[in-house]
Amino acid sequence: MTRVWTINGRFLDQGLTGVQRYAREIVGALDRLLIEGHPLCQDLEIELVMPRGASCDLDLNRIRPRTVGRLSGHLWEQLELPFAAGDRLLSLCNTGPVLASRHIVCIHDANTRIVPESYSLPFRLVYRVLHPVLGTAAARVTTVSKFSAEQLSRLGIAPKEKIDVISNGHEHALRWKPELTDAIKPACNRQTIVVLGSRASHKNISMLLDLAPALAKEGLQLAIVGAANANVFSETGDLAEADNILWLGRRSDGELAALYDSALCLAFPSLTEGFGLPPLEAMALGCPVVSSDRASLPEVGGEAVLYADPLSPAAWLDSFVRLRDDAVLSENCERLGREQADKFSWTQSAERYAELFAQADGLAASRTVADQRNSVWAA
Repeated sequence: MTRVWTINGRFLDQGLTGVQRYAREIVGALDRLLIEGHPLCQDLEIELVMPRGASCDLDLNRIRPRTVGRLSGHLWEQLELPFAAGDRLLSLCNTGPVLASRHIVCIHDANTRIVPESYSLPFRLVYRVLHPVLGTAAARVTTVSKFSAEQLSRLGIAPKEKIDVISNGHEHALRWKPELTDAIKPACNRQTIVVLGSRASHKNISMLLDLAPALAKEGLQLAIVGAANANVFSETGDLAEADNILWLGRRSDGELAALYDSALCLAFPSLTEGFGLPPLEAMALGCPVVSSDRASLPEVGGEAVLYADPLSPAAWLDSFVRLRDDAVLSENCERLGREQADKFSWTQSAERYAELFAQADGLAASRTVADQRNSVWAA
């Protein structure tokens, strides 16, 4: 008997952030499992249902894209998607229909509760109402780190026994082809510290901007990559101006690969993260990382990155200078970073979703995601 699962394709009508990257890569990896005839995918069919106006640019062979409905956004997701999805649905980007029956939903973090000041009022109000309802109604809740699982449970968003940890992967970064453009050329050198993120308060970029004078004395500069969606994030502070601060805005994956290939390091000073995909991407490409020691970030970086207290600017300055002056340290970070990145695989994460499908369909399996993940993050 054929099992048909539907994937919520609303992410194809959204801008690309780490959350949408997760959805795109999981869908692609599931498609490859279907092509390979993976044992967990026997008798399994998957379709990707999108709202009107969305376009599927994913290279899919076995997963069927389908456009349904007349609405968009939350209205499409709540009112039209449930009737098009049947009784088996996977939502990968924080939201999904409350009325779906056999529903697996990925809630990436609890940041709207932990750092509400970082988000616009409408955005956090929607999540404040929707997440606990989804956490109760869904058959399973997935998230991307043990830290996020603990927060979702602690805040009452989902019961502990319902949560599975299925992390991000790194392989997509290996497909990036470095692209040296005029816009990034001034930042492509060993004096550059790449900073990726918005000016939302929990990203803590202001701490690094305040370090600019001290960095200038060391001959170092900051290259700030990224821009926030005003509908989601509430940014703080003005754009700092200094000769050693380069505001690069949004850049392509190829440009980011070129920056990582030449920079001293990536700096990631966040106060909280559900996962922290940029450090993983940087490690995969051999770029040393200086990371905050909070939230999920030690899970991602392991022993491969330099950690600093996000409230201690002096610790960050010391780490940057050490990397610049110690070639052995820099080489070790590069080697260990690649090894650490290899531990995070989109293929393995897709296999875990396939296990959850099988579990929801009542199929016997020698190892279930629920058993494996809960034993890990609850330890």
